Amino acid sequence: MASPPSSPTAGNPPEIAAEHSSAPPSASPHHKMSPRNRALFFLTAWLIVLMPFLFWWNTWFGRQLSGKQITEYLADEKHPRRIQHALVQLGEHMTHHDSAVVPLYPQLIRLSTHPVEEVRNTDAWVMGQDTSQAGFHEALLKMLNDPSPMVRGNAALSLVRFGDASGRLQIVALLQPAQIIATSAGRVTDTDKVGTAIHQNGLIAKIQNGDQTTEVRTPITGRIRSLAVAPGTNVAAGTEIATVDPSDEQVWEALRALYLIGQVDDLPSIRIYQRELPEISDRVRQQALLTEKSIRDRAAR
Repeated sequence: MASPPSSPTAGNPPEIAAEHSSAPPSASPHHKMSPRNRALFFLTAWLIVLMPFLFWWNTWFGRQLSGKQITEYLADEKHPRRIQHALVQLGEHMTHHDSAVVPLYPQLIRLSTHPVEEVRNTDAWVMGQDTSQAGFHEALLKMLNDPSPMVRGNAALSLVRFGDASGRLQIVALLQPAQIIATSAGRVTDTDKVGTAIHQNGLIAKIQNGDQTTEVRTPITGRIRSLAVAPGTNVAAGTEIATVDPSDEQVWEALRALYLIGQVDDLPSIRIYQRELPEISDRVRQQALLTEKSIRDRAAR
């Protein structure tokens, strides 16, 4: 998380600047800033620093919430990011086996069908933090049919904690690149660049059809592997726009889960990450090797 911006550095005061000026003696003298203008200047500078800090502070999920705030944020339907913030904090309490948050568990089951994808995605992860709850298990099984691939993947990963391999195919899918498809016809007016790192719901391209502009976004976090169209290209609905490789973190989590529940049929998808390529990190490569060994040992038994 980037730290808040530092204060701007003040320049030389007018008196010092005037001593080194090359202007002739007849030039108009510099006027000192009035107390009112000086106050406005420093107020503006302070706001320039303060506003980004306040935005960062209010959107940073690591900021600790009280029990009362967690309860209020979970019910704040107007601000989905507050719900996410509360879910993250609730998950931390659950990992420490804090019984004080158990009365909030019905809220987690309710949020499994929330209309905002990011809320469902976070909720699927949080419910995996307490495997003693049959209600969480049932909700996660239903989330395997969620329209979002990320929600399905997180639900499948959480189910592994329950000892349930029902989401194995969804986990294997986390290793696959995402094909980005045009949802409408029109002329491509803008695209991102190959190799660009991109977050979930990040903008890949724009398609113009008359007065209507459609934004094509990625369903996963990762890196743009390829672009199938260029600006100025006319495309039909259903045309492939780009391919996005999954992020290092997503692949690593999927490989760790398959270490426990993977099958021999999954090996072709796993071996892709055993190659020595710049875009494959050492920890992913090592995990892919360990995962294949675990699957082969399990099959032999």
